[in-house]
Amino acid sequence: MEAVVGLLVMLLGVSHGVQTHCDGRQDGAQCYGALGRTVVLQLMDNASEIFKYQWKKTKTTTILHGRKDKIVSNLMEDRSIFTPSNGTFKINNLIRTDGAEYTLQTFDSNGRDLGQRTLQLSIQAPVSSVLLDSECLSQGEMRVSCSSEGADSPQYSWTLDGHTLTDAQLLSGNNETNNITLKQDVSGRLVCSVRNHVSSASKEEKISTCGFIFINCTLPDGTNISQWVFSANNTLCIDPTTTLTMITDTTEKNLPVLAGVLSALVILLMVGVAVVCSQRKKQNNKPKEEDDQELTYADVNIVQRPGRQMHQKAEMEVEYGQVKFSGRPRKTVQPKEDECVYAKYKKDGGDEKVTTT
Repeated sequence: MEAVVGLLVMLLGVSHGVQTHCDGRQDGAQCYGALGRTVVLQLMDNASEIFKYQWKKTKTTTILHGRKDKIVSNLMEDRSIFTPSNGTFKINNLIRTDGAEYTLQTFDSNGRDLGQRTLQLSIQAPVSSVLLDSECLSQGEMRVSCSSEGADSPQYSWTLDGHTLTDAQLLSGNNETNNITLKQDVSGRLVCSVRNHVSSASKEEKISTCGFIFINCTLPDGTNISQWVFSANNTLCIDPTTTLTMITDTTEKNLPVLAGVLSALVILLMVGVAVVCSQRKKQNNKPKEEDDQELTYADVNIVQRPGRQMHQKAEMEVEYGQVKFSGRPRKTVQPKEDECVYAKYKKDGGDEKVTTT
């Protein structure tokens, strides 16, 4: 039955969070418990070997009273259990007032005092969360603050890429303070760890430099410059080699953009050439206008008037038809006299007909 009760109490303690253990068999032991959680105190080896025992708080209030394997009274029985077989006293749901000095007194069968031992129990709020806040200062330094919500007596430690921060990396503060200032060239995986006697937690942040570079050179006028400057605005200590390197770096970064622009220009040029060629081809396919007009003459009929002789050619009546021009006239055509071709004379019945072409 006792074992079953002990198991139930153990499960109850686990359900309220991680429990802490403390060996109180040594006089003056310092023990810690997490607020709201469970602490297990080792008060003795085996209570069955002790005739009578009392465990008091601040030497005035008896918390536990027992005789060998029998528990006479337990003032905290609603949230604690004592196991005589191994001498452990477990307290669940720790509260602030549980923190105090406790004294264990033992007696023999004759009532003689066999001695007493004390232990100090301290209750601390556990670390609930860790916050990191960083900011760049005017000269490129970085100030980092680490804080924890609710933790009692927090202790801080810092690491960079898995190694403890050194004085060479710190401009101010040390590895055990919650506020530090890092030098200008420090970067990497920064971790702040917060702990107390009952819990611990940590927060990680990837940090980089604040954009400052260290320059060290002598100007042509003999002035020596040795300082940290913001790299984007730096106009000091720039030699042609550095300038060329900066230009090369910039060109390499912008190479994809330049390639895209160049491709677009080539495409536009090809489209333009294609349009011009197409227009020229259309113009070449149009029929050329003839320089000379095509002149078509109509038929000319000569009709003899009745009652007159055919030989009287002077009195012949000439009838002209229409003259048709094809195409747009562009210039006046002056036919030569010797290019006139007359048709043959044909007599049709009583009429005479002359055709000219």
